[in-house]
Amino acid sequence: MFRVVIPARHASARLAGKVLRPIGGKPMLQWVYERACAAGALEVLIATDDERIVSAAHSFGAEAVLTARTHASGTDRIAEVARARHWPQEDIVVNVQGDEPLIPPALIGQVAGVLRAQPQADVGTLATPISSVQALLDPNAVKVVADASGRALYFSRPPIPWNRDGAPAGLASQRDCGGARRHVGIYAYRVGALLRLAQLPPGALEARERLEQLRALEHGLAVWIAEALEAPGPDVNTLADLERVTALMAPPVR
Repeated sequence: MFRVVIPARHASARLAGKVLRPIGGKPMLQWVYERACAAGALEVLIATDDERIVSAAHSFGAEAVLTARTHASGTDRIAEVARARHWPQEDIVVNVQGDEPLIPPALIGQVAGVLRAQPQADVGTLATPISSVQALLDPNAVKVVADASGRALYFSRPPIPWNRDGAPAGLASQRDCGGARRHVGIYAYRVGALLRLAQLPPGALEARERLEQLRALEHGLAVWIAEALEAPGPDVNTLADLERVTALMAPPVR
């Protein structure tokens, strides 16, 4: 079995209070919570530093945990919950972001299954094939490469692996996605690895790429990648994202 913790904060830089923004008559966070509950988890918790989110969570029947305001990341917030509740070191906890109202429940169960299938893994996550050059060149579409067994070798914003012969005139001439895969930002942790990770300082690669997952690689944690069973829905970072997701979730007109 596994647990799910949804880290949620109100003070988002690009869209304040986004997790409480309404989509189809419900706050976005409620959609995420309901999808997490459909994944077969032992329990689903919301971890936040804001009383408004606690109140909203209680209004739709979710259990919310008030955490410190000093956390730099959702990983740190989840680690506080795991530590306070004395979860066993080998238990599995899945980090589901509070801004992903279209996250398929199947992916939540799948990423937990990565750790069950790989006893040597500390962290599990997912990836999907990149099928467009636009996504390949987009720095917001994080790429990942893994070894033959599925262990992550590196995450990066620029194209990896680079197809030398696919871009004879440089980056702008790239026409071949070259087997690149896009990282899906959902993580499963063994509790012991999660607590260890939360104590580690940011590394040079993490600081340069602005990718928190590189901290695990820089400090030698084993991160395993699986091919996502289905495409994840878009997350919400801006007002334009919110409008797009709202349109996608609107009931069909008859």
